[in-house]
Amino acid sequence: MSVPDIAAAKNFFLTLGMRDVLPDATEVAILELRAGTHLIIQHADEDVNPGTQASFDLMVEDIDATYASLKQHGVDIGDLQPGKIHTTFDVTEPNGHVITYLDSHNSGLPV
Repeated sequence: MSVPDIAAAKNFFLTLGMRDVLPDATEVAILELRAGTHLIIQHADEDVNPGTQASFDLMVEDIDATYASLKQHGVDIGDLQPGKIHTTFDVTEPNGHVITYLDSHNSGLPV
């Protein structure tokens, strides 16, 4: 993800519960999600058009608990949107990207 303000984006994603892989880095941020997936935040010279959809989404096991936790932490958050397959909600990171959260439909059964 390319943003003009790496520190603001990094702090936002840390609030969302990601782990900082390179805490002393300032030119780039590498944040770890679950299962070793990484979000790399790098500098962009141009501003993000507000409302630009991020190129990724975040799937969580318990959408209601995640929603409540983010609200409790003061994250600017949209309403829960029930859908045919997923319930979703959006958050906007400080640079303007919209990130969609989805509930998991993982049954836990072997593939």
